[in-house]
Amino acid sequence: MPDYDFSDRVVAVTGAGGRLGRRLGRRLLERGATVAALDRPDPLGDLTWRDEAHALPFDATDEERVADAFTEVHSRAGRLDALVHTVGMWAGAPLLDTPQEDFERQVRLNLTSTFLCFREAARRMQKGHNSSDHAPDKRLVAFASGQGADWGAPEQYGYSAAKAGVVRLVEAAAAELKEAGITASAIAPSTILFGEKTDQAGVPAGRLVALVEHVLSPAGDAVNGAVLRAYGSAR
Repeated sequence: MPDYDFSDRVVAVTGAGGRLGRRLGRRLLERGATVAALDRPDPLGDLTWRDEAHALPFDATDEERVADAFTEVHSRAGRLDALVHTVGMWAGAPLLDTPQEDFERQVRLNLTSTFLCFREAARRMQKGHNSSDHAPDKRLVAFASGQGADWGAPEQYGYSAAKAGVVRLVEAAAAELKEAGITASAIAPSTILFGEKTDQAGVPAGRLVALVEHVLSPAGDAVNGAVLRAYGSAR
């Protein structure tokens, strides 16, 4: 495994209290990064790595709270180099049994949250940026899915549509922001495996963390606008 050094990087991780977000945050801390851990307001204040990272509560679907959170990150760290957006949810039901509310909730949590976090992160990344500067390796990373990148799945209408939207959003951001030294890319996993079921088809969470590390490294310039499919044993 490459020995990445992120000691000069400030990275925001959304969904930092989730299973994937915690693993990713831990790895980035081990690599020396300054980590801003963003997740839903937690009355217990109990993010696993709160003492080692800058932990901030926020609602990824609330425009004002997202803006406030990224302002706070920039204020504390003085800059922002990367965002890894892991917020999302899955739910399924037959088309005829899917309420509009459930469909729109999928879109809000998976797509609208990506839009808001990308926009606010990019605004902070561009503060003080001069187009003549050396490329600063600024990164926006989102999580799509196989259902969004390559196929729509039965009984997953909101999820499939929202994740497909994430792919297009990443492509648009990549095209627009490259002159500002900001790249955007997506990682599209199949079922994420956390070790609880060894016979299930999918991709281990550790592989996804390794992919994120690669994208955050200087090599990430080469995948601007790309969707990195990570289907593991599911395909």
